[in-house]
Amino acid sequence: MSTGFSSSSCRFADYFVVCGLDTESGLEPDELSGENFEQSPLRRTFKSKVLAHYPDNVEWNPFDQDAVGMLCMPKGLSFRTQTDIREPQFHSFIITREDGSRTYGFALTFFEEVTSKQICSAMQTLYHMHNAEQYDILHTPPTPRSPEDHRLTPQQLHAAPSISRLQRFNSYDISRDTLYVSKCICLITPMAFANACRKVLEQLHQAVTSPQPPPLPLESYVYNVLYEVPLPPAGRSLKFSGVYGPVLCQRPSTIELPLFDFPLQEVFELLGLENVLQLFTCALLEIQILLYSQHYQRLMTVAESITALMFPFQWQHVYVPILPASLLHFLDAPVPYLMGLHSNGQDDRTKLELPQEANLCFVDIDNHFIELPEDLPQFPNKLEFIQEISEVLLAFGMSPEANPQCSEVQSKIRGFRSGDMSSDKRNGNLAGSPLNSYLLRENQTIARLQALVKRTGVSLEKLDVKEDTSTNKDSKVQCDEDEMKTHQLNIRVREVFANRFTQMFSDYEVFVIQPSQDKESWFSNRDQMQNFDKASFLSDQPEPYLPFLSRFLETQMFASFIDSKILCHDDEDKEHTLRVFDSRVDKIRMLNVRTPTLRTSMYQKCTNIDEAEKAIEMRLCKIDHTALHPHLLDMKIGQGRYEPGFFPRLQSDVLSTGPTSNKWAKRSAPAQWRRRDRQKQHTEHLYLDNDQREKYIQEARNLGTTLRQPKLSNLSPSVIAQTNWKFVEGLLKECRNKTKRMLVEKMGREAVELGHGEVSITGVEENTLIASLCDLLERIWSHGLQVKQGKSALWSHLLHYQESKEKRDATPAGLGPPGIIHDTERRKSDAGCAMPPLKVSLIQDMRHIQNISEIKTDVGKARAWVRLSMEKKLLSRHLKQLLSDHELTKKLYKRYAFLRCDDEKEQFLYHLLSFNAVDYFCFTNVFTTIMIPYHVVIIPSKKLGGSMFTANPWVCVSGELAETGVLQVPKNTLEITFECQNLGKLTTIQMGHDNSGLYAKWLVECVMVRNGITGHTYKFPCGRWLGKGVDDGSLERILVGELVTNTENEERMCRTPPMQQSPGMMRRFVTISPNSKPKLNTGQIQEGVGEAINGIVKHFHKPEKERGSLTLLLCGEYGLVWALEQVFQHGFKSPRLFKNVFIWDFLEKSQVYFESAEQSQMTQDENWQMRVRHFCHFMRAINSTPRNIGKDGKFQMLVCLGARDHLLHHWIALLAECPITAQMYEDTALLKDHSLVNSLIRVLQTLQEFNITLEASLVKGIGI
Repeated sequence: MSTGFSSSSCRFADYFVVCGLDTESGLEPDELSGENFEQSPLRRTFKSKVLAHYPDNVEWNPFDQDAVGMLCMPKGLSFRTQTDIREPQFHSFIITREDGSRTYGFALTFFEEVTSKQICSAMQTLYHMHNAEQYDILHTPPTPRSPEDHRLTPQQLHAAPSISRLQRFNSYDISRDTLYVSKCICLITPMAFANACRKVLEQLHQAVTSPQPPPLPLESYVYNVLYEVPLPPAGRSLKFSGVYGPVLCQRPSTIELPLFDFPLQEVFELLGLENVLQLFTCALLEIQILLYSQHYQRLMTVAESITALMFPFQWQHVYVPILPASLLHFLDAPVPYLMGLHSNGQDDRTKLELPQEANLCFVDIDNHFIELPEDLPQFPNKLEFIQEISEVLLAFGMSPEANPQCSEVQSKIRGFRSGDMSSDKRNGNLAGSPLNSYLLRENQTIARLQALVKRTGVSLEKLDVKEDTSTNKDSKVQCDEDEMKTHQLNIRVREVFANRFTQMFSDYEVFVIQPSQDKESWFSNRDQMQNFDKASFLSDQPEPYLPFLSRFLETQMFASFIDSKILCHDDEDKEHTLRVFDSRVDKIRMLNVRTPTLRTSMYQKCTNIDEAEKAIEMRLCKIDHTALHPHLLDMKIGQGRYEPGFFPRLQSDVLSTGPTSNKWAKRSAPAQWRRRDRQKQHTEHLYLDNDQREKYIQEARNLGTTLRQPKLSNLSPSVIAQTNWKFVEGLLKECRNKTKRMLVEKMGREAVELGHGEVSITGVEENTLIASLCDLLERIWSHGLQVKQGKSALWSHLLHYQESKEKRDATPAGLGPPGIIHDTERRKSDAGCAMPPLKVSLIQDMRHIQNISEIKTDVGKARAWVRLSMEKKLLSRHLKQLLSDHELTKKLYKRYAFLRCDDEKEQFLYHLLSFNAVDYFCFTNVFTTIMIPYHVVIIPSKKLGGSMFTANPWVCVSGELAETGVLQVPKNTLEITFECQNLGKLTTIQMGHDNSGLYAKWLVECVMVRNGITGHTYKFPCGRWLGKGVDDGSLERILVGELVTNTENEERMCRTPPMQQSPGMMRRFVTISPNSKPKLNTGQIQEGVGEAINGIVKHFHKPEKERGSLTLLLCGEYGLVWALEQVFQHGFKSPRLFKNVFIWDFLEKSQVYFESAEQSQMTQDENWQMRVRHFCHFMRAINSTPRNIGKDGKFQMLVCLGARDHLLHHWIALLAECPITAQMYEDTALLKDHSLVNSLIRVLQTLQEFNITLEASLVKGIGI
């Protein structure tokens, strides 16, 4: 992470702090730490105090007493006796200020003997009380236990009672035991040099505990590190003196990856490569992450590693790697967070009360496992990526699997090696080190590893040699072997990760949308502005990347990254990460100049590891700067004495101020170098002085998150309430932005499509937006929950509601509770009187979801329910109904919860209402394999008595996903309900009858079909006869359907009018009553053909996932078939009375003419013969089909097949030249006008470039 860094600080450390037991105030139990009083007093936590900090204050980093005290000893004081283990523990922490800038803390906690008699006797008293209580409660005291196990387990409560034994094993006896208490020394620094700080602190502690006193008083060393050691400038290394040995630190230059000084090795050993990658993916998608471990340092290492690997992106939300016990209410935060929770090592995961888990990634570091949220997308090229990292790990003798023993063993080996092997250079290489043979002996995964090694072609022998050469070269390196290894492994792994993003976003700049207006106004409208052309970027990406990338582009971190890109025009302005990233991207582009920039999913491995490693080695071989040595300070005689074994109170008078002149600055470098360094520092870090740009970036960051960081100080109820209020405001704002974004997506698409076909965006982008809406709803529902039940807060609320509703309602199916208004009011003009809309019932929609066996989890059910409600345009209404049960809401939620803030709740429901303006198919398109009930009604024409109809009708329904096959319809009711696998959006219906009985003629007005779950109703208009000897003699027809929009009156007052399919040009010319044939002039006909073709062309220019129904464009209202019908009907000679002549008759006559012409070998060119052969072949095939389709049906089939095989324009040319045309058409006919025919041919030729596939129902029974 590029640290937010106060530019005024140029010292290595800002403060030296001592925390521990304040003997004045005695033992205060620490209630906030949440420890229970059943525990024995030695296991309880007591309040720790900041005993001293030097200096008192520095202006660029004001001392935050509460935060430092809380993070140095997050669990407060702990006590031990001589029987317990008392190893010193090191951990680091981070303090994030309100403005997002950071300081780091490094703390060493150790135990000291308690000398105060009062404290010892207080402890003894607590024990007497505790034992008495325990004896009363239990009557059966526990059996002896090992000192590690301090919890009473049920088995231990069955031993025979004996007070003496109870006291002996669970007690502190002032006469016999020595009492120890924890104390902590800590450095607060502007940059995270973890290794160096650890050494400084360990050496200081060693000075106090070793038998010989250190060469100088402790004050000299502390003074030195506070005032005489500078921060190393960018790209330089620095050496300074600890108490017993030199300490090295080095800082990357401005063209390298930012400073990172935590061991990645440990993260991979604890979690294993697969888990690290999954956790990394969660962090990139801003999913809530909770780390869990009993070691503070592990929490910090994992958190800092994951955020560092995200380069060039930066975590934008709440970031608390060590969450003090008193801040546990923060887990309730309904915002993305990355937090670390300390476990006491005894409770298991199930005891954790986490408010929400629907979208939580839980990482149990000590047990090496990770719980992921559902449907987490894969990181692009995951397998190759894992392979590449594995090669790096293997080169260091590490297993890509989690290796629990490894981290423990590592420390043993460290001790063993530094003593016995430092003289022997060869052993520095890990391939032959004890670690490796240990792995080979112990690790079960080694077999897998060896297979991987074989596959990658890395041989361990080769590695051995490689390492060997490097160790010889390293003989000049000034730090020890282990440190060097850590640096090397870190930089290699980080480079591999960074390379993924440079490859993935190598051409991101092309898609950045630069604002047209000035910065100020851009800034004030930042919420509404799109800053990145997501759709175009995604359309360039390989298919498998899309699930991940489409979600990643929606994150705050991506938005902030692009914002900072927009705000920094020239290189000087750019913040460090952006500059480094851009220079790498430029390199890749240079390489790609030779190759076309076409996106491939070819995996490009990382190539710049070596130079990155060399830079570090160079700095470590040749130390650039050496700081002043510690020296005697001006102290009075007798000051600086202390008792061995106790860390003393230091002399604050000598430590409160630094040297008057900066000696080190003069000594170490010329003024010009210092100036340059200051500029570098300035550009390297975010959040510097208060210039405009910073304000912008800062605010841009805060847009999506009203709350960046918890305040660690005063935790009165009012502060907690205020925090929660911020959450509520933040949730509302997020809801507003999300709904707006989803509408803009939809409306944007729809606006483009005006004048044509149906509107739909499906595809990745819609899924991403809906998934993130589901996450938002889960976060809202889990805010302020009283008691958590199940993983999905929303679903658990719905279940409570369902239960209480079913108790209250005596109605058998629970469908007609009085609270629901039924949509019985409908416009009478609808042909759909035969099909009233489904009743609106929240419970019924829940039952639909509960009946879907494919959905196994609560989170899945909640998401499916949200999708279904969105598709039915009932989300806002359902949620309003759910929340109208105030008793239930009160029972489930605390007073401050979002769902109990009435105004915000109303606004939230109002935002959701806006979704009703557009059509989503987010349920139908996702649950493609579920069973759905359909209801079909055939509506015969009222004019001619359909009641005499004697034949048996049948239908076959087709949708985008499947078709039903032939279904018999009872002729007395003409309706049928059946269940079958999801058909998707419905496209066509084939219907017909078997021509039986006396009166087998039937005039059908339309067919209605309704999906029983989503309530979508489709209307398939017909308006023609089915029967021999009537109309065109057809016994079956193919009807093309359109979705009917329900027009309900109530609850929709605030709505924009429903999206009507906008009228094409044609509707202005013709208002058709189904029987009268309209007379169009040639101009209108040409326009009709143009529009029909245009619709098809547009269809193919859309991404595949977003196309509507092609059948509608061919056979629907004003589709291609209709347009060509108009062409052939224009100027058609009207025959004698009572005899209908159809276009098909004309085509058949032409066919007869062509066949005879072919036989009589009239001399025509090859081309002509080819076209004639095709035409006749298709005509014969259609005429000989076993199906009873009429003449118009046959014409439709011919047009569809001609479009599919790109033959239409040939056929028009043939027919225009044919003598039959002269007989059957008047002279004014369009077909006789050469220029019109030629333009028609040109328009039809545009279809040649498209690969048209026809729905099966259109060409059934034809084997061409």
